[in-house]
Amino acid sequence: MISLTNIERYFQNGFTKTYILRYVSTEIKEGEFVSIMGPSGAGKSTLLNIIGLLDQPTSGEYLLFDQPVHNLSERKRSELYKAAIGFVFQAYHLIDELTVYENLETPLLYKNVPSSERKSRIADILDRFNMVAKKDLFPNQLSGGQQQLVGIARALVGQPKLILADEPTGNLQSAQAEEIMQVFKQLNQEGVTIIQVTHSEKNAAYGNRILHLSDGKIVHDEHVTTNV
Repeated sequence: MISLTNIERYFQNGFTKTYILRYVSTEIKEGEFVSIMGPSGAGKSTLLNIIGLLDQPTSGEYLLFDQPVHNLSERKRSELYKAAIGFVFQAYHLIDELTVYENLETPLLYKNVPSSERKSRIADILDRFNMVAKKDLFPNQLSGGQQQLVGIARALVGQPKLILADEPTGNLQSAQAEEIMQVFKQLNQEGVTIIQVTHSEKNAAYGNRILHLSDGKIVHDEHVTTNV
């Protein structure tokens, strides 16, 4: 599903290169639940953004569903993102001026999903996350945990094959964090591939594999046998 070969990301200032990622090579199979861990500044979010087509490597090869992402035009990359990827951001990234329902509808409008199907998908996702009573509220009327659930629901409503989550529980209390990780676990059991950046050993234990990054390199690829 995902193949990264010698991915590098650096910024050049004169003759000096500042590396964010160096020689990152790995493969992620469909149906895996992978956590990316490492100290601050290790390159975790940059790697996730490259996988999620929000950033581009300076060099290296990236195949997603056998498509050479590094060679695709901006339009093709955008189409692939909309068709296959759901992104969950730590800072929610909800649109303040839109209700919960409208925030959930936005990605479906981008994908030109017909009106009747939009209504059906949103009704299903609101029911799944127990948010039917909150569909007409605005983000500032919700708690942090509720906003994050809306962010996850928005990522899922497009029925992506790949969910990417950047510190999805970083701003949440432990009970809310556990609820969200249980949602991810269930989705993974339903066949959705999940890649998360996390500092939490507990969150990482929900997956089946951990990529440890340090100084922009994968220093350990650990398979997890004791899931939560």
